Amino acid sequence: MTRPFGLLAELTYRCPLHCAYCSNPLNLADYRDELTTAEWRRVLAEARELGVLQLHLSGGEPLQRRDIVEIVRCATELGLYTNLITSALGLSRRRAEQLRAAGLDHVQISIQADLPAASDRIAGTPSFQRKLEVARLVKELGWPLTLNVVLHRHNIDSVAGILRLAEELRAERLELANTQYYGWAWRNRDALLPSRSQLDRAEAVARAARERLKGRMEIIYVRPDYYGQYPKPCMGGWGQRQLTVAPNGDVLPCPAAQALPLPHASVRTDTLAWIWTQSPLFQRFRGTHWMVDPCQSCARREIDFGGCRCQAFQLTGDAARTDPVCHLSPDHGIVAEAVQAANRETRPRTYPAEGGTTRSGGQDQIPDCDSGNPDRATPPVVDLSPRGQTR
Repeated sequence: MTRPFGLLAELTYRCPLHCAYCSNPLNLADYRDELTTAEWRRVLAEARELGVLQLHLSGGEPLQRRDIVEIVRCATELGLYTNLITSALGLSRRRAEQLRAAGLDHVQISIQADLPAASDRIAGTPSFQRKLEVARLVKELGWPLTLNVVLHRHNIDSVAGILRLAEELRAERLELANTQYYGWAWRNRDALLPSRSQLDRAEAVARAARERLKGRMEIIYVRPDYYGQYPKPCMGGWGQRQLTVAPNGDVLPCPAAQALPLPHASVRTDTLAWIWTQSPLFQRFRGTHWMVDPCQSCARREIDFGGCRCQAFQLTGDAARTDPVCHLSPDHGIVAEAVQAANRETRPRTYPAEGGTTRSGGQDQIPDCDSGNPDRATPPVVDLSPRGQTR
């Protein structure tokens, strides 16, 4: 694609939840100088001129922005399709009605589990009942509803219950997306990565439900990258389909790219059009010219584009290497070792938690982090099937 289809607007990284799989950047202090309302209005206008059709309002928790209604109204006036990606905390009836009047098109709510105790434990704060109330409010006000569940070792065995809950709430779409290991999820990977038997059971349940609910609910199930033979195409290819604007104005080809040692691009210094078409950041891994073997000589190079650049950097220290998820990668042993550890009968009782410190606890105790983000899972711009986009 020569123009981006979607814009993920991360309005703030503030969030009332404390999820162990949070993909917020670890250096949150760098993002406290958030774009103003006027700056967001300019960004949205530039996005529309560039060709963007869909706007996904995320974070953190986008409802922490007091100007959320004004931002939605601006997007509506520009003709953008708007999707609110939220934990549901902060969406009162009054604010929901204001957002409806402003033209908001779609609501996506994160769910951590199907039972109150488990959900509240994973979220790090009592929130389950409020989520259900808001989901029902969303349907009452006539919005289409997507439920997003980030799966991991501590909730993947509850997929059947989650499906029943989605049916009860009359969701049009359910995303069952396994954790992507960036940010706090990377720190807590050993406690979160499910076993192969857990995956097999969950996939069978999701497959059966997809057949049973065909035409009533779209069910997306995304395997964890670590269990794939080939990597997924990161964002449909670097700088190909959509872009992300962080709270401080940084522009990224994908939400996790903050960690890469590449030149920064910001809407505070350049236009979105220049950043998309000419910036060194977006040019670096666009296309296939940058690839080395085995990617460069691989018949799949324009299918998966070498996999995820952030994952390659996370696991090898070199963003240009083949994603170690690929079984052809010379670094695949790194992933194989992590999968082997996840399938041992006993697992470490001590694991990374807040800011890299350690906590000791029971084998099934879930760690936490000091800032949560349940809502960074991909909005419904592209296919989230096992061969699709997950970031």
